[in-house]
Amino acid sequence: QVQLVESGGGLVQPGGSLRLSCAASGFMFSRTVMHWVRQAPGKGLEWVSSISERGVKINYADSVKGRFTISRDNAKSTLSLQMNSLKAEDTAVYYCATDRHGTSRGKGTLVTVSS
Repeated sequence: QVQLVESGGGLVQPGGSLRLSCAASGFMFSRTVMHWVRQAPGKGLEWVSSISERGVKINYADSVKGRFTISRDNAKSTLSLQMNSLKAEDTAVYYCATDRHGTSRGKGTLVTVSS
């Protein structure tokens, strides 16, 4: 079955950076569009970014455009999210997912942006 394991979260000061990773297994990763979604405290799931099967087509939510970079390594079945210039409003649990609504997602990794 689909298994997605996120890592790399933590506490960071505003303006700082973090790199999230997602290890995928149980499905054809190289043939699957992958997504990052997040859930801030007390809010619903929010789509963050998507990357096509070969990494050619990439999209970002307006709220993270220019600060976050999504990438993938199909040989290692891993998905990454480089997050720079982090803001307090980026605080959330981040999930990698096989759909942009986060229906099939991992357990998530917590990112806290605070001074």
